[in-house]
Amino acid sequence: MVTVRVFGQTLLPCVEESEMECEIMGNPTIREFLEGNAEKFSGLLEFLKKGELMVTINQKISTLDATLKDRDVLKITHQFNPTLEGAMWQNP
Repeated sequence: MVTVRVFGQTLLPCVEESEMECEIMGNPTIREFLEGNAEKFSGLLEFLKKGELMVTINQKISTLDATLKDRDVLKITHQFNPTLEGAMWQNP
């Protein structure tokens, strides 16, 4: 089970709930997890393809290729300027 929290005025209208619990099988990457749960996250896939999502796993800035494991907390927010490095991003 993974807890997913979505933040920001840009992304919140794209999902039904701002916080949800999701089952995972194995250790998928964040990208695989979002694409594999398209029914819940279809509104986020456009931003995923553009590289405009910032993600954290358990309050640590991460990448879309990082793997998830049981009990992780995944936070997703919109990155307005994808050229900025993660260190400059403020954690929600």
